[in-house]
Amino acid sequence: MNAREAIVRAAVVQAGSVPYATDACVEKAVRLIGEAAAMGAKVIVFPEAFVAGYPKGQNYGLVVGARDPIGREEFRLYMDAAIDVPGAHTDRLGEAAAAHGAYVVIGVIEREGGTCYCTVLFFAPDGRLAGKHRKLMPTALERMIWGFGDGSTLTVVDSPYGRIGSVICWENYMPMLRMAMYSKNVALYCAPTADDRDTWLPSMQHVALEGRCFVLSACQFIRKSAFPAAPRIALGDGPESVLMRGGSAIISPLGKVLAGPNFEGETILTADLDLNEIGRGKFDFDVAGHYARPDVFQLIVNEAPTPAVVVKGNK
Repeated sequence: MNAREAIVRAAVVQAGSVPYATDACVEKAVRLIGEAAAMGAKVIVFPEAFVAGYPKGQNYGLVVGARDPIGREEFRLYMDAAIDVPGAHTDRLGEAAAAHGAYVVIGVIEREGGTCYCTVLFFAPDGRLAGKHRKLMPTALERMIWGFGDGSTLTVVDSPYGRIGSVICWENYMPMLRMAMYSKNVALYCAPTADDRDTWLPSMQHVALEGRCFVLSACQFIRKSAFPAAPRIALGDGPESVLMRGGSAIISPLGKVLAGPNFEGETILTADLDLNEIGRGKFDFDVAGHYARPDVFQLIVNEAPTPAVVVKGNK
């Protein structure tokens, strides 16, 4: 690695989306990409579901064995706010990445057919949509509004700063998924999340130590007042109630917190990453290499797409 590539400034954007307002969400992301780039960032990470919102506090009227007509309409509004990948909104985000020559990793709600997916998009400095990762395992009630990703989007993106990958929120508690990502030699491990609890930071420090990689975790800071009146929000006593309080952070391969956590409001956290720290960390621990015991444990990963409908034969 030459000297020019040994240090890179990374940013995690802690900001609230504009729920259900897709165009406004994208334009806010474009503005924040510019602000992070003005701070010198060449890798910029946004929270989970930034476009067009994480539905914190919503239950869509769900109970076991019954559905709610109002909840059906709330879901329709949510699906209408989701984006096509690729599409006009990804084009706009790519333009922003290109304008500032930065890698951008951003959480979106993706729509395909009648299903929404919690997805992370990777944009290269030339504006190209370099890949995506769909959340494999939505958590709890998320499973009622999001589909399941498959192994075909365990994406890593090559960059001059090492490979960039993403694991979303509680996917980070899936040991086998983490191992699959470590085996891809991820240098910049992006962890967009909606988890703002005190337990999140030590979890991210564990991931950094386990993978001997930099961890960039971004969470929204958002108040109840950011949501439109139509969806029912079960959390918060009033409009100024904080539904997600942030906690974004950047962590070194040996578990040192380089930036954050911040719980005070919207902000952009930056850190200069000494990429040689990765090699120094691998000296005594490489979980997918010299610290592995494949004679005892092996992980099998299926990265083939698994569509519900497979068409065979000639038309």
